[in-house]
Amino acid sequence: MWGIDSHGIARVTHYLTRLENGTINKTPKLGFTKTAGATGQMEGDDGHGIVIMTAATNHAIGMAREAGVGVVGVSNSSHCGAIGLYSRQVTDAGMVGISFTHADALVVPAGGYKPFFGTNPISIAFPTENNDEPICLDMATSIVPWNYMMNAKREKTVVPLGLGVDKDGKDSTNADEIVALKPIADYKGYALAFMIDMLCGPLNGMNFGPNMTSMYKDLHKKRKLGSLVLAIDPARFGGRDTIRMAGTAIINQVRTHGDNVLFPGQPEYIKKQERLKNGIPVSEAVLQDFHNWSVKLGVEPIQTK
Repeated sequence: MWGIDSHGIARVTHYLTRLENGTINKTPKLGFTKTAGATGQMEGDDGHGIVIMTAATNHAIGMAREAGVGVVGVSNSSHCGAIGLYSRQVTDAGMVGISFTHADALVVPAGGYKPFFGTNPISIAFPTENNDEPICLDMATSIVPWNYMMNAKREKTVVPLGLGVDKDGKDSTNADEIVALKPIADYKGYALAFMIDMLCGPLNGMNFGPNMTSMYKDLHKKRKLGSLVLAIDPARFGGRDTIRMAGTAIINQVRTHGDNVLFPGQPEYIKKQERLKNGIPVSEAVLQDFHNWSVKLGVEPIQTK
């Protein structure tokens, strides 16, 4: 709905593949341990990352109601979709949300030519007076998500120069040749990915960088991913109403500085309204994947024009 097609329904058949081969546990026994007044650890039991992170975020919110802040580390998880899901989940409770996760080696470090860190995304979200439209940063630390490149490989499309490199570390516009992405702002994106990997991996007893299971290559290995989610209750600082009113005020003021100025998260909200009206565009390749799985599962295939 948000137009983040790199993380939307195009990933459903990937999840089905991992459920089928057992590398996503379809009946995980999630375990939460409260380690202090404001901290906890979520054991994911190799379940689906979206299920695990939703539960972890609920625990972070619960601790923040009691202690003013809640910090939950996640271990033994899998791909959890768009990381902004969880910071927005926190804003639904009237709080400030911060969420991170990491991935296998997909991005070259600044000055390097082989992938080391993942796309390692970060999301920060603040509530506003419009509960449906919080201010929300949701971004990979690579120029584009790897799933963007996977879609390009499947669609056989040419990608802009400068997004990724081939096996020799040279820039390429051929999605099939690209083996790694480039970090945003060179060393700044690389350094940010470095720190996020530490927060998600070693902090939670998980692995890092090139030592992690590949999302697409190691389909018969469990992902063993880590994540981190924080909930901050503004009632313990300047006040919940204050932060909500300030969020709306800053949006209104920044818009006066240019006709095309948008606030973080607004492109997704615009796209949502478009898709509520017109539907979600789905590529032929994705439809074919759905058709193949429909046949495999014995359900009625999607009818296409």
